[in-house]
Amino acid sequence: MSKNVDIGFELNKLEIALKDICPVKSIPKSIKRSRKYKQIAISVEDIGLVEPLVVHPQKEGGGKFLLLDGHLRLDVLKELGAKKATCLISKDDESFTYNKRINRLATVQEHYMILKAIKRGVPPERIAKALGVNVKRIRQKRNLLDGICKEAIEILKDRHFSAGTASVLKRMKPLRQIEAVEFMVATNNFSVSYAKALLLGTPDEQLCDPGKKKPIKGISPDERLRMENEMKKLQRDMKAVEEDYGINVVRLVVSNGYVTRLLENDEIASFMERHHGELMTELQNITRTLEEEAGGFSIEQGGQSTDLS
Repeated sequence: MSKNVDIGFELNKLEIALKDICPVKSIPKSIKRSRKYKQIAISVEDIGLVEPLVVHPQKEGGGKFLLLDGHLRLDVLKELGAKKATCLISKDDESFTYNKRINRLATVQEHYMILKAIKRGVPPERIAKALGVNVKRIRQKRNLLDGICKEAIEILKDRHFSAGTASVLKRMKPLRQIEAVEFMVATNNFSVSYAKALLLGTPDEQLCDPGKKKPIKGISPDERLRMENEMKKLQRDMKAVEEDYGINVVRLVVSNGYVTRLLENDEIASFMERHHGELMTELQNITRTLEEEAGGFSIEQGGQSTDLS
């Protein structure tokens, strides 16, 4: 039986007075002189608090909150003379799962953050200064998704990719963009070189401007046509696998359960060991491996129904 997963935070953010937030550690002077601290200070001053502090109500009450994540941000806010901060209220008082344990900001999320800052009137130059990067890079990130269809953006929303990869995708028509990012996700490869390879295997009718498709040295028109055909075949094969994957996994798990029960029969196991020892060993290895890999499947054997959850 599957169980509901409890939400780790209160759904509504709160504005909490800084004097009511209790940090669990102090910020040494060496940290305040670091590049990271200066970046956070400039970012908070110019853009505002992008990421809320994470706090937990203290057990003794009194309106005090224990700070779980955001000590540098809290220190910067105090230095800037702020009185309140936006906070997420955690239902647990442990800090193991926060920023130092999660992935960095995804490319699409970073793009939206920059757009939000610009919309609030922050010039690209100040954002570049706050993030410690060249202003040209900020302008690239601002225009990152222009020309990419929303379906492809949805697929890429939790991924990390470069502006060069986005630039290659923009040369494709929307339907081909979706196909290309699906290939990238399937191979877990979002590099510019792989995007260019997909572009090379894209038929002219699926390009925004076929005339700008530069010939690749060492690749003849016949070889390029062969690549396009192979790409189409690969796409058909992937879709066929996707369509059959679910039912094949069900059949595999059910079959594995049946073979496991056969091997648990003493007479069958004894016969196999006497006459087919190597086959018996291989079957045991296979069933053991499948049981470990199919941990998310629950099969009730011996009844009339099989429940896969």
